[in-house]
Amino acid sequence: MSFGSDASPSGVGGNVVKFPGSVSGGRSVWQRVRQRSVSGLTVHGFTVSVVLLATAGVGIGLWSFNAASPPRYVTVPAGRGPVTRAVTAIGTINPAQTVVVSAAVSGIVQHIACDYDGKVKAGQVCATIDRRSYQAALDQYSGQLLRDQAILEKDRADLARLHRHIADIPFARQQIAAQSLVISRDEGTVKIDQALVDGAKLNLSYTDIVAPADGVVVARNVSEGQAVAANAAALFVIAADPRHVEVDADPGHGDVGAIQRGDPATMTVEGLPHRVFHGTVSQVRRSVQSGQATTGYDAVVAVENPDLALKPGMTASTQIVVDQRDNVLRVPDRALQFAPTVAKAQASVPPETDQPQIWVLRGSTPVGVYVVTGLDDGKFTEIAQGELHPGDQVIVGENRPQAQVAPSGAP
Repeated sequence: MSFGSDASPSGVGGNVVKFPGSVSGGRSVWQRVRQRSVSGLTVHGFTVSVVLLATAGVGIGLWSFNAASPPRYVTVPAGRGPVTRAVTAIGTINPAQTVVVSAAVSGIVQHIACDYDGKVKAGQVCATIDRRSYQAALDQYSGQLLRDQAILEKDRADLARLHRHIADIPFARQQIAAQSLVISRDEGTVKIDQALVDGAKLNLSYTDIVAPADGVVVARNVSEGQAVAANAAALFVIAADPRHVEVDADPGHGDVGAIQRGDPATMTVEGLPHRVFHGTVSQVRRSVQSGQATTGYDAVVAVENPDLALKPGMTASTQIVVDQRDNVLRVPDRALQFAPTVAKAQASVPPETDQPQIWVLRGSTPVGVYVVTGLDDGKFTEIAQGELHPGDQVIVGENRPQAQVAPSGAP
């Protein structure tokens, strides 16, 4: 069978089929394809390299621009105003004048007529103690008084008869003298009986526990049926005038020495957060006051309470003004804590003493100014001396632009 006209080199019959192109022809084709691919890749790689280099250049430029940008300063103009130093102390509100009502006699409480926050008048009965035993004692002593008064009257009558009938008999004078002594004894007995009666009446009156003054009941420590002892405990506490209250503030050990009588004060209570009450220090007790857990000192602040908004027992936060300067040159405390980070900052000639420095923005350059400070209230500081004037732009902070990180592919 023959596939073509060419014979094999060995002379054996048959044709050899040749694919398109010879071996050398196939090699030249693949070489041409590879050359074209390499050329195309080379062109594409050049393009990518140009783009990457351009991007890196822009990133480096932006980073360099931001790194070289100067900081922007936050300034506040120096001005005049008050600088106030205050001592903060926590205290408890109490009536300015309280009256403690106790039982003068012992017994069982039968009736309560006064209660918390109730208004009372002087002499009003607030509670009653069982009076039966005291009434019985009064009846007993009253009976003894009547009996002894009758004996006294009889003995006086006998003495009068002796004077009328036997006054001229010599031996009767001794009898008259003896009868006079009996009468003196009777008079003493009657006085004792009268004292017992008066005491029994007084004890009976004490079974009515009355309010000694006008006011408002701020505490009631007794209930009906309760047994009470004489002068053992306070049954009622009455605020004599609830329109005047006081705060027993507890300043720290380091602040009590600065507080003086007459210092103005303000206070707030948790129940009335948006209201400020004003008062005056009426007393400073520099003897140590022992509490449940700590020891401290009391500064008593008198406060007016016209609408009775302040209740005894409330906890008050008190601000006691111990020093105040009006219309002085002042700067925020942050100005004394600021220090610039740029090398262009200029500082004035430092003094021999260790004085604080304030930085003022003049033009675009921060300039350091040494000053002498005065009173500090926690927000503002008084500037007593120094080259600082009202209106100077005092630096309190700086906002440096955030530096951009250079791209990782940058050379």
